[in-house]
Amino acid sequence: MQVIDDLTQANLNGPALVTVGSYDGVHIGHQHLLRQMCDAAHRLECHTCLVTFYPQPKAVLQPHLPSTYLTPPAEKADLLEALGLDLMAVLPFTPKAAKTPAVEFITALVTHLRMRQLWVGPGFALGRNREGDIPALRQMGETMGFKVIVVDPFVVEGDVVSSTRIRHLLSQGDVRQAAVLLGRYPSLIGQVIQGARRGRLLGFPTANLSLLPELAIPADGVYACFVWVGSARHPAVTNIGVRPSFDGAERTVETHLLGFRDDLYQRELKVEFVERLRPEKRFESLDQLVAQIGADTEKARVLLSQEPEVWLPP
Repeated sequence: MQVIDDLTQANLNGPALVTVGSYDGVHIGHQHLLRQMCDAAHRLECHTCLVTFYPQPKAVLQPHLPSTYLTPPAEKADLLEALGLDLMAVLPFTPKAAKTPAVEFITALVTHLRMRQLWVGPGFALGRNREGDIPALRQMGETMGFKVIVVDPFVVEGDVVSSTRIRHLLSQGDVRQAAVLLGRYPSLIGQVIQGARRGRLLGFPTANLSLLPELAIPADGVYACFVWVGSARHPAVTNIGVRPSFDGAERTVETHLLGFRDDLYQRELKVEFVERLRPEKRFESLDQLVAQIGADTEKARVLLSQEPEVWLPP
């Protein structure tokens, strides 16, 4: 899959079906649209392209509001490539870009991607002041030679699947339901950095992760997880929070790999969150803390042993 940051860099030898949007999380709603687009592209012998933006438009247009990501661009690219897309354009979004007229942006898609179809969800709009709504885009298509394909939203348990809904679930610690909507375990990727080494002294060494500050992190608490070290997956217990038993102030993500003894310092780990075991709490003594960690570890060990090798929807 080609990954570009300027539409002029596109190197396609034929027409393309194109979709535009944030696609944060590449959740099952996104996958629903993308698989239909890929199937249509195969029938029409066209390429498939996704055009997205970084940072998210709302981070530029509403900087006073919090803005977090389920998937940074590199992880998003991996997920899209696995779905079979041919090209991902990650365009920089700036105040100047926000003022781009819809017809100018669409002209660029037609010129550089040879867009034959534009695939969108209902309520989609692009361009300055969202002037490029679906009726306007269809008018442009009649002039420029492309069709607009509108795909109905994907609904689970009566509600539309959305990145906002998944972020809310993570903020509540409901990683199980977030996994249902993502189609995979919610995860974080980070590098192991030097920590306070208290876990080692307590008999449960942990890897302290350095994460991108804009990532959406699950609610504070203790989680049963799988941790990928290279191509190997290990059962683990992960704590998110401020370590109140040690009067901590800085929020950290620390993971203990069950039965793992090798040095992880400066390694990149992928932590997949399976289930929240309990909220974070303060213990009055180290003995109480150690006993609870032991109980958490055993609970996670049993729970994770019952998980499938490959994530399956419930």
